[in-house]
Amino acid sequence: MDRAEFDKFAEEYKSLHRENIVASGENPEYFAEYKMKDLRRIVQVARGVDIDGSFLDFGAGVGTSVPFFRKYFPSAHLTCLDVSEASLEIAAANFGSMAKYIAFDGKALPFEDNSFDAAYACCVFHHISPEEHVYLLRELRRVLKRNGIVMIYEHNPLNPLTVRAVNSCPFDENAVLIRASTMYRNFRSAGFSSASVSYRVFFPKLLSFIRSIEASLGWLPLGAQYYVTAAKGD
Repeated sequence: MDRAEFDKFAEEYKSLHRENIVASGENPEYFAEYKMKDLRRIVQVARGVDIDGSFLDFGAGVGTSVPFFRKYFPSAHLTCLDVSEASLEIAAANFGSMAKYIAFDGKALPFEDNSFDAAYACCVFHHISPEEHVYLLRELRRVLKRNGIVMIYEHNPLNPLTVRAVNSCPFDENAVLIRASTMYRNFRSAGFSSASVSYRVFFPKLLSFIRSIEASLGWLPLGAQYYVTAAKGD
């Protein structure tokens, strides 16, 4: 993980992101919020996970997800982790005590085993060298408590509009998109005994009146994004 690459775009991240997704008709906050809604739903159905527990935002960047995490998990403890100190400084300035902000070297997570009830990463892994994916998933598994869950959101390279958006985005200049099937295999290689894939974001704002059917389309590999989730077993 390249700290300099993320520091370079820290100040401009929100404006660049807003420009890049204009075709969707939505703003960055829309995309940040639905991920936290999904996380809340996943946590609610998972056994042994406390919605008031401890959560890790892996690759938190400038903290886009923080206010929405706080909306859906008002009493939980949140730790934002990133290689970019510049990004974390922006997050801390904007969201203060909503979370704890920790920088790391992009390698070993600076936490003891069994530290968190859940961990999530929102469109982070495509910025990380593919050779590091399994190792970092193992690290996430290590810091989870027994039955803790991890949710990894990513862009779907099978969606042509997603590919076009990524290819035209300055802060995605070195991105390598990951197929859901590859991420699933990485989960298994990292020691998760089971994992599931669900696709998301099928309709732009113009067609928001039919978004209610998205919940039934999670199997269809045409969504703009997807998530893989798994629980830490014995």
